[in-house]
Amino acid sequence: MTRISFLITILALSSFSFAQEKKKWTPPPAIEIAALIGKDNDAAAKKIRNSWGKTGLESGKQRYIEETTLLIAVASDEPVEAIKDNGEKLADLTKLDDEGLYAFAKDIGNIHDFSYELKTSSGKKIGEGAVKIEYYPYPADSFRKDGVPEGKLIPHDWTDSKVFPDTNREFIVYIPSQYDGSKPASLMVFQDGLRHADTKATTGLRAPVVFDNLIASGEMPVTIGIFINPGSFKDQKEGTKPRNRSLEYDSLGDAYVTFLLEEIIPFVVKEHDLNLSDDPSDWAIAGGSSGCACAWTAAWERPDKFGKVLGWVGTFTDIRGANAYPSLIRKTERKPIRAALLGEANDVDNQFGSWPLANKQMEAALTFMDYDYRYWWGEGFHGSRHAAVMLPEMLKWLWSE
Repeated sequence: MTRISFLITILALSSFSFAQEKKKWTPPPAIEIAALIGKDNDAAAKKIRNSWGKTGLESGKQRYIEETTLLIAVASDEPVEAIKDNGEKLADLTKLDDEGLYAFAKDIGNIHDFSYELKTSSGKKIGEGAVKIEYYPYPADSFRKDGVPEGKLIPHDWTDSKVFPDTNREFIVYIPSQYDGSKPASLMVFQDGLRHADTKATTGLRAPVVFDNLIASGEMPVTIGIFINPGSFKDQKEGTKPRNRSLEYDSLGDAYVTFLLEEIIPFVVKEHDLNLSDDPSDWAIAGGSSGCACAWTAAWERPDKFGKVLGWVGTFTDIRGANAYPSLIRKTERKPIRAALLGEANDVDNQFGSWPLANKQMEAALTFMDYDYRYWWGEGFHGSRHAAVMLPEMLKWLWSE
């Protein structure tokens, strides 16, 4: 390659890199814009246009949520109002400039799920959108703290399961800095584990960070973590949802806990030369949704191994039989299980059942049989957003014996 060709190549690559960086979208600062509207509309309009541009604003689809502040913006020749799907008026949008930019920005509070249409004063529909707000600030124990040592996170793959043949899965092993093998460590297994082990998640559990902080403060024991995903079939494309998840998580019976006890945990112990406690009160299992039902099933089937359960928005509904648990709990001699559970009032209600009702029935059954448990309740939706910020409190209670 000649010197001139080399320089041309470098310039082309630099131009491409600059173009790519230039295309990076910056969301509008909704909270700041809400404070500007009515006081400095020109400044608010500039910030909105910087994010969405002329074409975007003409589409009628621009909306952004920051914490609990909703921002809607559109270009129009007429006054605009936003109408919710139940017919209720959400707002009259404010005209910000002479170019026809209309916007609404306001803190509308937490826990919302609705769609809306944008209509002009003449009744013409010029846009639409959907709003779902569920916001919780993280507590201090979900952030890195100065002086708190970080545990190691070691990734693994499992491709040769005897219990679930033809599946593969990833999992991460967490080993706290304080572990030296001189004393038996506790164990905690998380279903859907990889996302819960993400220490930089913006709405996730950040479980290793929480573990680091609580172990350092003495509010939970030195604990080995296994963050394991459900099984994918070998013919699945990378990045698709694991097809064996429902079979593994929603089914009753001992298949999944056998998989953990005979395949995953022995491998982890051998691979990392671990000294684990054999006391079931030192073994916990956790998960959300179907992962919560799975965690309960594992402890229910083998309370001699798993004595603690942590779960949220549990799928104790009729997908593969977990709706039977309230009745089974009432009719079966109490098992030595300590459970920290979280339910949400606005959880799913569909053909498989009502998640809020199913969790209320679980709570009533646990109370009836005098189980060692605590149920927290929120107003949120199905998912892990509330659980993410509740994890430190739930772990502190779970390990507080």
